[in-house]
Amino acid sequence: MVAKRDFVVRFAGEGGQGMVTASEALAAAAAQVGYHVMTFVTFPSQIMGGPTWSQCRISVTPALSNGDELDVLVAFNEEAYNVHKDELRDGGILIYDSEVFSIEDGGGDSINLVALPYQELGKSTGNPRAANMVILGAVAEFVNWPDKYLSDFNVKRFTRGRPNDAEVVSANEMGLQLGKQAATDSGFSLGELAPPTPPDYEQILIKGNDSLSTGAIAGEVELFVGYPISPATTILTFMEANLKGEGKFVYQSSSEIESITAISGGGYAGKRSMTSTAGPGFSLMSEGLGMAWMMEIPLVVVDAQRGGPATGLPTKTEQSDLYMAMHPAHGDAKLPVIAPGTVEECFYAAMHALNWAERYQGPVIVLSDHMLTERTQNIRKPDPNLVPIERREIYTGSNGYQRYDGNSVTAMPIPGGPGAYVANASEHDGIGDTTHLPQRHVDGTERRFNKLKILEDSLYESRNTQHKVAVMPWGGQKGPTHEAYEFMMEKGVDLAWYYTMFLSPLNPKLIQELQEKDLVIVPELNYLGQFASILRQHRINAVAITQYTGLPFKVQRLVSEITNMVEQHANESTKAGV
Repeated sequence: MVAKRDFVVRFAGEGGQGMVTASEALAAAAAQVGYHVMTFVTFPSQIMGGPTWSQCRISVTPALSNGDELDVLVAFNEEAYNVHKDELRDGGILIYDSEVFSIEDGGGDSINLVALPYQELGKSTGNPRAANMVILGAVAEFVNWPDKYLSDFNVKRFTRGRPNDAEVVSANEMGLQLGKQAATDSGFSLGELAPPTPPDYEQILIKGNDSLSTGAIAGEVELFVGYPISPATTILTFMEANLKGEGKFVYQSSSEIESITAISGGGYAGKRSMTSTAGPGFSLMSEGLGMAWMMEIPLVVVDAQRGGPATGLPTKTEQSDLYMAMHPAHGDAKLPVIAPGTVEECFYAAMHALNWAERYQGPVIVLSDHMLTERTQNIRKPDPNLVPIERREIYTGSNGYQRYDGNSVTAMPIPGGPGAYVANASEHDGIGDTTHLPQRHVDGTERRFNKLKILEDSLYESRNTQHKVAVMPWGGQKGPTHEAYEFMMEKGVDLAWYYTMFLSPLNPKLIQELQEKDLVIVPELNYLGQFASILRQHRINAVAITQYTGLPFKVQRLVSEITNMVEQHANESTKAGV
């Protein structure tokens, strides 16, 4: 039998039952021995309870999505079984606690049922918390994992310098063995998971928000002010714990309005300043962002997108803030937007955003999404040296300086230094004094937009550019689309690939290449097809594949729809004699 190269496990139940803990523990154990892993978690917007599930994908090659079909479903309650059973592949295994509920329908012919009283077995170890280890022991046995994988993880994870470490490790090991025995007794197997091939580069296991925060610190952020809001809160808590040292300051504000005005003050004072929020908080920052655009103050706002509008879906993923990110303020304003597509890109997106803010002297938006923020993945250890630090040009001349004269970026005075000026939210003259003269408004508007041109040198990906149809994902849907693209390449589909995390402004060379395509397909998680419509503003024939379920795309849906669109284009071209 050919060894499996991919393994997908979902843990489903009520919030607080340990699904996320189990999923992330399995991922950490797999990553520790050299597998590629990715998790996905979705839960309701409440502190405890509510339907929750977490998924772990383990692969011998880099994981690009969280996986379409399940090999194993661990149902913590009957509702989880009913909701998720249809996503098990034929021959998949369903683990349930027979002490909690029974399965009256037998699960159907294609599902292998394993009644595992893991809570009682966990208690039998002397540590009820070992119940998750019972589950993991069973899951590992179904793919013939060596005992050493989870045993070594157990020792490493729970040896923490506490008096009862040895007891915890021993109970967990007992739980692993009880789970393994139960799996063996069931007689079911999924086949052996191929051994890992550890990469020849250093990796780290990290979540998207932590990666972004680490990138910001590497990018030498000095001031961070934030207000808690899902799914951005962990950026604030990470900064509170880690942004330390001389000249660094973090605090939790009383509102998003205070956050944006505080970092505007920091940027005005010469500090690399940043905040994080989600859609509702970003809406509150609208006027402050318009002010920073008008005053030309460097700052960075991270918008971790969630389902909207209004309160919407606070703990689900969506890509529906792009319009708002580019044009958050009233009047003529267009902000730079960087939207990372992977956990690794989150690190570099933060560094680039701080650099962009300094270079063009204005606000920059980093557009993340819930799928990225909560995902745990092992990635190549980021190298900060790949993004050299850029700093604003500081004015060092004499007083009487006309800070806002000229049609692009000019040196920026720092309070306490020469060149005093007024940072004014009203239209202003060269020194910042308010004016309503028509020509001044013309000059100021053109200056602010002209500054964006110095950001047009961004990088982008392109493959198989000879084809007349292209696919171009953005943000967190890069991974599922990339996996779909690789599958279509194996099937011989004629399709080009384009991608960039630098959405505004787009590189003119990229725009030109896309204009030459007959069709550009844009998978995105929103109703309006926002990025596709932005591409159409550049005279690109872009069509969106949209989804707005609060969940990421499934790879096979993308394969099916994109392939059909390519074939339809080929048929139409043949009929037209092209």
